[in-house]
Amino acid sequence: MGIGDFIKKQFIDVLQWNEDGDGVLAWRYPMQDFEIQYGAKLTVRESQMAVFVNEGKVADVFGPGLHTLNTNTLPILTYLQNWDKLFQSPFKSDVYFFSTRLQLGRKWGTPQPVTVRDKDFGMVRLRAFGMYSYKLADPKKFFTEISGTRDTYTVDDLEMQLRNLVVSTMSSTLGNSAAPFLDMAANLGVMSDAVKAAMTPVFERYGVAIDNFAVESISLPEELQKALDTRISMGMVGNMATYTQYQTANAIPLAAQNEGGLAGIGASLGAGLTMGQVMTEAMRNAQAGAPAAPAAAPAAAPATDAPEVRLGKLKSLLDGGLITQADYDTAKAEVIKQITGG
Repeated sequence: MGIGDFIKKQFIDVLQWNEDGDGVLAWRYPMQDFEIQYGAKLTVRESQMAVFVNEGKVADVFGPGLHTLNTNTLPILTYLQNWDKLFQSPFKSDVYFFSTRLQLGRKWGTPQPVTVRDKDFGMVRLRAFGMYSYKLADPKKFFTEISGTRDTYTVDDLEMQLRNLVVSTMSSTLGNSAAPFLDMAANLGVMSDAVKAAMTPVFERYGVAIDNFAVESISLPEELQKALDTRISMGMVGNMATYTQYQTANAIPLAAQNEGGLAGIGASLGAGLTMGQVMTEAMRNAQAGAPAAPAAAPAAAPATDAPEVRLGKLKSLLDGGLITQADYDTAKAEVIKQITGG
């Protein structure tokens, strides 16, 4: 290789960045042992920007397009290097390319539950999760505050810093929210807008513009969710006396299959209704917020009805369709057997 070829390779007449893949936000053009030819061409593609840096100071910034590098297009670099109007020599400068494409689908979440005051449940701990997207808007700020002189700066490098900002803002928003937990699911859009508005100036400080922010879910830790599920279940039961009667009616066919048949069904019904009344009264006291009165001593098990009364009850159950004819015949035989002593 001749001396002319060697010298030719030391000067750059075309500057451009062909992005090989996703995930790179800033890339420094390799300049070691090279100088930029005066009048060289700078190609900045759509979704890119280029920045010239002279001895650590940001000089000229270029948007998309084909640019000819001379004293007219490099006014700041011309000033910093004291070029005169007749300057046409090769020059040295660091050149950084920045990707301004949208970075989509970035996930965020609160690593630890956030304790907030809720008007329905008192103090509760909440978790929140969602996604956001952003793009690089001001390469000068981004270079100065974030990427610096690194050869490459990736999305993953920035991710931790942005995620911490998101979580901090989200935690503050949850703590200041007046909406009770049970209403938050209906207000996720409002909360998303509030967090986005709060984060916009924070991101702008680093040359980053937030494009979209979404709160996808707000949930309780597992142990608190179980307690809420229990409370919801109790509310769905409603009238305890009706619920007890319903359970008793469903249990009759099963009781008929157990040892002893339906001979003792009258006593079971009486005990079940008594327990239902006690539980209903307890729930009324709890909902009224009044201190619960001392529980009365459980009523003694009702005395065994006379045989003819028991037969009458069985006949009523048969007529009401609560037991089958076979169940009735079996129980009736049991009662008659007890009368005759057979």
